[in-house]
Amino acid sequence: MTGDTDPHGGPAPSAEGDTSTRVAVATMYRLTAGHRSAIAAATTLTLVGSALGLAQPLVAKHVVDASARGQVIWPLLGALGALFVVEAVTGATGRFILERMGEGVVRQLRHGLVARLLRLEMREYDRHRGGDLISRVTADTTLLREVVSQALVDLVTGSLVAAGAIVLMAWLDPLLLLLVAVTVAAAAVVVASLLTGIRGASAHMQDSVGAVAADLERALGALPMVRVHRAEEREAAGIGARVDAAYGAGVRAAKLASVMSSAVELAVQGSFLIVLVVGGLRVSGHTGSLGDLVAFLLYASYLALPLSSVFRAVGLIQRGMGAYQRIDGALRLPVEPTTPQVRAGHASTPWPAGPPVTRAQPVLALHDIHFGYDPERPVLRGVSFAVPRRRQVALVGRSGAGKSTVFALVARFYEPTAGTLLFNGRPATELTRDASRRGIAVVAQDTHVVHGTLRDNIAYGVPDATDAEIRRVVELARLEEVVDRLPGGLAAVIGEHGGNLSGGERQRVALARALLARPSLLLLDEPTSHLDAINEAALTTVMKDVAQECALLVIAHRLSTVQHADHIVLLQDGRTSAGGTHEQLLARSALYRELAASQMLRPGGEPGIRDRGGTDG
Repeated sequence: MTGDTDPHGGPAPSAEGDTSTRVAVATMYRLTAGHRSAIAAATTLTLVGSALGLAQPLVAKHVVDASARGQVIWPLLGALGALFVVEAVTGATGRFILERMGEGVVRQLRHGLVARLLRLEMREYDRHRGGDLISRVTADTTLLREVVSQALVDLVTGSLVAAGAIVLMAWLDPLLLLLVAVTVAAAAVVVASLLTGIRGASAHMQDSVGAVAADLERALGALPMVRVHRAEEREAAGIGARVDAAYGAGVRAAKLASVMSSAVELAVQGSFLIVLVVGGLRVSGHTGSLGDLVAFLLYASYLALPLSSVFRAVGLIQRGMGAYQRIDGALRLPVEPTTPQVRAGHASTPWPAGPPVTRAQPVLALHDIHFGYDPERPVLRGVSFAVPRRRQVALVGRSGAGKSTVFALVARFYEPTAGTLLFNGRPATELTRDASRRGIAVVAQDTHVVHGTLRDNIAYGVPDATDAEIRRVVELARLEEVVDRLPGGLAAVIGEHGGNLSGGERQRVALARALLARPSLLLLDEPTSHLDAINEAALTTVMKDVAQECALLVIAHRLSTVQHADHIVLLQDGRTSAGGTHEQLLARSALYRELAASQMLRPGGEPGIRDRGGTDG
């Protein structure tokens, strides 16, 4: 998928480069697909209410004329009151239907955005900031709700009601209508000249709000670092600059909207004064009746509301287009494909039930893999190795050698630019990414622990896991002490980002989560980096036990981890430099001896230079 569809199933409209009101209205109308019956009902009710409102000046005219002739006016006053009540009821009902429809459109957009953002290609997360993408789901859709729930119907009904009022005013006094038309046309010229500026200012404001969200999310996500480096004021100043940019854009949009509103207001008031003066002179000169003047004045004042709603709707639609372009941009971002790149010759899935092509086939094999996050800067330049069934393979090398990139390719966050990646003997291109990941579990160096209970975190990948299954992985990951310590045990809430746990405890939670899925291949990124010597020894034992159930691929820096691997792969400058056991590599590879003797691999100690997960190339 390349993002060329909207959440309603058709091609997503793109308004890039076209700022006309016609295109903007068509785009906003398209968003209401699936809610057209609600729009029709609301429009009908609004028009009925407006027709009742248009009838009121005529009834008022008859009341004035009948009173001047000394006739009974109580029935006419009763009819006038009934018109007011029915108009209020129909108007309120129509407005409720519109508001509900607007909420439905926003819900649909948010569902589409959330589903899209969770399935984007990993490259897109490198190019776009998370807070800005979140802002498109929240702030931008909220602005669109007002547009689709009010502006579209106001534009249609306001135009029809204004047309009806103009027809009746022409019937009452064409000369006075001509004077009103001149003042309204002047206001329309002013409004048209401001619409493009309002749209641009609104888009700039929405972009700035998204930047505020992105910067604030970054700062809060690294709050301990911010506090330790006393960077609160610097971060506040940086985010404050984004806030000021949003403020400036909002003020500019408000200034243009104020000028537009004043132009409309002056046109309405000016036309009313012209009608009052000219019409009064004509009544005093006996060229018109007082009832006609009262009716015309009521229509002139009544015309103000639909005209104001039309101008306001046009301005709001242009503002909404700024938000829509950001939403449309997010909906067009490419997502991970849901079909294999190459159709397989057989349909069986490899994870976890599908067997390897032969017993001798390794769980994972890489053949001459090449890859670069930037095509001009390759990270992997020919990596080849295999992970046999129920064996532990360790990846070692200097920081930047490509170890974490290998993990990213195995998890199919990215696709190799050349070479072959095999799962159980089957090319990855024959499998969907979901099928490839079905038998893989990952324990990252920077563990992900989300707000919720300890049980929620452990059972994240297997939400229907039984208590016995959870107890098994708790014991395997040596989490019994943590469960006993936390109030509530497995039901304890562990805080945002696992703030109630130490780094080593978070890593063991991630290990328990991975083991619960019973993967065929377990990827461990420096599993002992946050563990003390006692827990490191315990984890080493766990890894031996796990290797009896599944294959392990481990990024390792500690010598103690490497020594227990069945096979070690040495990466150098994105290439497979050497492979073998610890003793074999000590004898064969000068680089491995250097790593073992340096701080890269230190027996029983803390790791020195470490890969930065996901940025080693």
